[in-house]
Amino acid sequence: MELGFHGATAVVTGGSKGMGLAIAESLGTEGAAVAIMARGRAALDSAAERIRNAGAPEVLALSADMSDADSISSAFASVADVWGSVNALVHTVGPGAGAFDDLDDDDWYAAFDLGTLSAVRSVRAALPMLRSAEWARIVTLSAHSIQRQSARLVAYTATKSALSSFTKNLSKSLGAEGILVNCVCPGTIVTASFTEILRETLAGDGLESSDPKDVMTWVERTYGHPCDIGRAGLPEEIASITTYLASRRNGYVTGATVNVDGGSDFI
Repeated sequence: MELGFHGATAVVTGGSKGMGLAIAESLGTEGAAVAIMARGRAALDSAAERIRNAGAPEVLALSADMSDADSISSAFASVADVWGSVNALVHTVGPGAGAFDDLDDDDWYAAFDLGTLSAVRSVRAALPMLRSAEWARIVTLSAHSIQRQSARLVAYTATKSALSSFTKNLSKSLGAEGILVNCVCPGTIVTASFTEILRETLAGDGLESSDPKDVMTWVERTYGHPCDIGRAGLPEEIASITTYLASRRNGYVTGATVNVDGGSDFI
């Protein structure tokens, strides 16, 4: 299926690792020029090489602290200087975990800065470029925890819930301009960082943190959160649906919150 990315430009925040990198690679494979934004220079350079190898005709690797408004503005100004317009913005960043008793006010402020306001600021900075493009799409990544709560993710889930609401409202605001806006809610996804962080924890239960079936076994045992197909997801499975929603081919899906979670009772 031709998605219409040849000659198009796309920005992926948090595009140096995990789901963000998988999305950026997928966009590059489809023929888009891709800008990625993240903090670490080494990770950015490594990701940029992978995206070029995937087929992207051009890659911009921009250092940006997505919890800092000035840093976000500067990164998007660099995109404007090079491309002028942008067809797709995909926002993937979010805060870390934490239980309620472990979080003070500063932690909550930091969580909302990264989990919600980073998206607001990114859209604000990108919108003139999106409006000047022939076609434009915005996709944000929320989380299935906005529907399936976990005590260890209280601030994370609150910010992702706000992000989902913001995305839905934005679709109302921008629909008349032809800018389609959607939200993807990943379930449990086996990224490299997930595997590394939980390696010892799962090993203690005789499980392998890189095995999607083992990961879902642990999630079901620990949180009581099974999925219908019995395994965790992979970054490329998030990338495929996100790439479609961000594409010119998507001409009629907007305001949707799409669960990509291996099957659940959510609607």
